[in-house]
Amino acid sequence: MEHRITICTSCKHKGTQCRPGFELIDKLRKALAQDAVPETFEISGVACMAGCNHPCTVAYHSTKKATYLFGDIDPAVDVEDLVAFAKQYACLHDGWCSSVDRPGKLRHTTLARVPAAILAIEAAQERVS
Repeated sequence: MEHRITICTSCKHKGTQCRPGFELIDKLRKALAQDAVPETFEISGVACMAGCNHPCTVAYHSTKKATYLFGDIDPAVDVEDLVAFAKQYACLHDGWCSSVDRPGKLRHTTLARVPAAILAIEAAQERVS
């Protein structure tokens, strides 16, 4: 199963031109390569994820799993929590976990948890039959 981490590259720290997304992509790629994460994660940047008031925003997503959007991520201090969540997310069959189970700062910086789209499709097919 392919897992993805998408990081906003447009987010700016308020009052600055600093765009921490590019730094975070580099640090997270290096950290995941050095750690024993049970699955491979593709890490990419995207121009905007509409989390502008919470730079830097990071999404975890995979087929048939809930998607998570985290905000207020700092490349200087939060990479360890992001790697820990990657390990956790890789092992969750549906991607679902409680906020108290998320590592460190991610317990409090979740902007959204979106159920897997496949569940909506399956439910719609059941109603049609």
